[in-house]
Amino acid sequence: MKNPGKLLPPVDSVIHHVRGQRVILDADLARIYGVQTFRFNEAVKRNQARFPEDFRFQLSKEETEALTSQTAIPKTPSGRGGRRTLPWVFTEHGALQAANILNSPHAVAMSVYVIRAFVRLREEVAANVLLEKRLASIEKTLVGHDIALRDVIKKIRPLLLPPPDPPNKSIGFHVRDAK
Repeated sequence: MKNPGKLLPPVDSVIHHVRGQRVILDADLARIYGVQTFRFNEAVKRNQARFPEDFRFQLSKEETEALTSQTAIPKTPSGRGGRRTLPWVFTEHGALQAANILNSPHAVAMSVYVIRAFVRLREEVAANVLLEKRLASIEKTLVGHDIALRDVIKKIRPLLLPPPDPPNKSIGFHVRDAK
């Protein structure tokens, strides 16, 4: 199921990093699940016991401004509605739990869609960690290789220098004194 909803952005594009966690905004999750944001948040509020702090947390004003500057949260013209409260964000587990409280066929299908996106991101991070370890191993190998190359160059360098001048020998026949 690539993108089962119409006009939905790829889930990867609405997953953000906040407080060292991958999260999705309440408005984005509501849009994916096909409900209005305030209705979504009402359902969550009625089921607060299902959403501990590691499933959902409210953004601070600074975090909200940072996401607004990154266009993750659209700016609304003054006096024209928009959010009156700070947004909530949901971790992977919170997004799955949200599908459980909505309990519509569309929400269930979308929960699979969202969870697959989180899993894909986790796999990409794991692949990057593996690649980073491999590069570190190669770097260690090259460091040892550099030392060996330096030793070879030290041994070859004298061979590259011009030969020393031969000793002065006089030309012709010379009688040696017998002493």
